[in-house]
Amino acid sequence: MSLSLASGQVASHAPTSFASAPAASTASAANTANAGKAAATPSPLDVTGKPVARINGTVLTDRDLLREMFALFPYARQHNGFPKSQEAEIRKGALEMIEFEELVYQEALRRKMTVSPTRQQKAENDFMRQFNSREEFEAYLQNEWKGSRTIMRRQIRRSLLIDDLLKQEVTDKSAVTLAEARGYYDKNPKQFTKPERFTFQSISIIPKENASAQALKDARQQAEDAYKQAQATKNFEEFGLLAEKISQDDFRVNMGLHRDVATAKLPAEILNPMRAMKPGQISNLIQLGNAYTIFRLEAHDAETKAKFGDIKDELRKSLQGRKQDVLRAGLDRRLRQNAKVEEL
Repeated sequence: MSLSLASGQVASHAPTSFASAPAASTASAANTANAGKAAATPSPLDVTGKPVARINGTVLTDRDLLREMFALFPYARQHNGFPKSQEAEIRKGALEMIEFEELVYQEALRRKMTVSPTRQQKAENDFMRQFNSREEFEAYLQNEWKGSRTIMRRQIRRSLLIDDLLKQEVTDKSAVTLAEARGYYDKNPKQFTKPERFTFQSISIIPKENASAQALKDARQQAEDAYKQAQATKNFEEFGLLAEKISQDDFRVNMGLHRDVATAKLPAEILNPMRAMKPGQISNLIQLGNAYTIFRLEAHDAETKAKFGDIKDELRKSLQGRKQDVLRAGLDRRLRQNAKVEEL
């Protein structure tokens, strides 16, 4: 059963300074800054500082875009670039993200939101603690902000304001009560139900397609011989070793084992006798078309439904994630309605 209802990608809140990292809905300035150090690594891509978007006159550059692309696909650093088949999609997602963050920041300014000096100082201290030495910090400061602490403080403030507005408009509004989670659980029973399933081993004899009458006769004889040998096995290992030796299906390489197979995937010729067997028992020889199979039942698990008490916390978290995605998308639409967004 799956509780993964939705997954949102949230970025760094800092198009012009911090590198972004995959995060929860309101990444802290400190976490953002930590990711920033990695972004200082030379990129295999050509970054010139050229504009890629303009939001109400504020320019976002290809450097901002690349940071966000690395956040969406961090493996690019290890592989010297992005997979060609995914690069356009990654770029699109990253561009939308840095545009959204700039819109959120501008909205925070429009609302005259502020950051207290104490909180600002704490965020600056947290940022500086991400570095292993003073020299490392100064090198990053020079590389990213031309050595300007004023720019650094402005970007940290920017990040905090984005955090605050997202908390107001997304996080605080996405809370899921226990009653809401219970209602979802009751209305969607299949989502929390694990179907009846079987674990078993098989030995199969499979003649070639369009086999001659003699080949089919030989296959039948092979199957009968295999059945006698299978009946003589006494446990999982003995049956499995026999499967590896004589079976002709793809499962022979794993001792003939089929794990957690749902009933919908089993033909009636196998399912019906399997339901009547006990673990450890071996079936009769079963014919499926021109092929033959013998199976040994390892386990039979009845249909089960997860108890609400066991999953309530995970379910509430998943439902909250979905609400956050909806709220973020709605916020993005509202902010874009009255904004001038130009992609360059």
